[in-house]
Amino acid sequence: METTINIGILGLGTVGTGVVHIIDQHQDKLSHQVGCNVKVKKVLVKQLDKERDISIGEERLTTCPDDVLNDPQIDVVLEVMGGIDDARNYMIQALENKKHVVTANKDLMAVYGSDLLQLAAHHQCDLFYEASVAGGVPILRSLADGLASDRITKMMGIVNGTTNYILTKMSQEGRDYEEVLCEAQELGYAESDPTADVEGIDAARKTAILGTLGFSMPVHLDDVTFSGISQVTTDDLDYCDQLGYTMKLIGLAERTDNKVEVSVQPTLFPHSHPLASVNDEFNAVYVYGEAVGETMFYGPGAGKLPTATAVVSDLVEVVKNIRLGVNGNKAVAPQFEKLLKSADEIYAKYFLRLQANDKPGTFSALTSLFAQYEVSLEKILQLPVQGSDAAEIILTTHKVSKMNYEQILHKLEGLEVVNLIKSSYRVEGDEEA
Repeated sequence: METTINIGILGLGTVGTGVVHIIDQHQDKLSHQVGCNVKVKKVLVKQLDKERDISIGEERLTTCPDDVLNDPQIDVVLEVMGGIDDARNYMIQALENKKHVVTANKDLMAVYGSDLLQLAAHHQCDLFYEASVAGGVPILRSLADGLASDRITKMMGIVNGTTNYILTKMSQEGRDYEEVLCEAQELGYAESDPTADVEGIDAARKTAILGTLGFSMPVHLDDVTFSGISQVTTDDLDYCDQLGYTMKLIGLAERTDNKVEVSVQPTLFPHSHPLASVNDEFNAVYVYGEAVGETMFYGPGAGKLPTATAVVSDLVEVVKNIRLGVNGNKAVAPQFEKLLKSADEIYAKYFLRLQANDKPGTFSALTSLFAQYEVSLEKILQLPVQGSDAAEIILTTHKVSKMNYEQILHKLEGLEVVNLIKSSYRVEGDEEA
């Protein structure tokens, strides 16, 4: 029986250094949990002489991928280098060499996850990816193990810490988007190019992974409709607050019968909803199960040690499987065919903000249009626009199909009394009247 499990690591950036730190410093706990020693044998880096904030012997560093991927003594490969093409090729090579793989790579798993899982199963290897969604929040393991006997009907959550930090500061401090984005970049919460975060792409990747696992259905990134927060203004947030709502960028995966909706968009929640109180860089995922009801998973969504903890937790499971001789048995092919809801099958409430003529007949024209599509209004707020004969009208609807709502928006643009549609957001978490 193995007395030492050797680890190869691809990448020594923020997460990689955290992984090495945990493995090196927690040897007593790791060996107690898995019944053997766990050792980092080789780490792939771009530069050998780069200054790092971790003490690691030069003999463990290499710039040659084959030193990790083709070393017969290395049992498990941890991929924390990021990117897609190189990482995918390295993971394929590792699996074909019968090495188990743990990854934190959401981009890769959102695009090629199904293919890689099939390859891992073919070679009787483990492929775990807990750290790819919500950092240190154990949502994937909870779906795969803790809720394995339940039928998940809906998952929605804050899965991007950058956008949550920005929206928190805009809401609570009344600061503009650009100002808070710059602050987030200075603090390291946002990249120099924040597009993937603020436009919802990062959250869409994670939501695709949640949908695949939670619904046992091959959901891909292309199946996710998404929008970001770059157009959100402090006025939007003020009006949301006046109507009793807090805005979050939400990844949503919902199943009705055998059809699913998978989306990412700015979404409003009542102040009393648990997701409304998740602030700053924290993540949270709300899960609905037919048996368990409602549960929420909350914690740090990124960062060196939280993400590294998720990677090492996967590593522990791999090593336990090695000791038991049961590797490669956990990956289960999707059970259901992917069926996406059409626009007339997606129902939600909406927040709408528009500028209209402040004169008799305006409200009648608006309500007549909504009545034409059998949509009733739940809340209405009207405020005069200083120095003009226009008014800001803010309203929320009862549930309406996405198709009908889009048609209403289109007709509002051509309505004579409407000057401008300023913003529109989905509303979740309300009890339907």
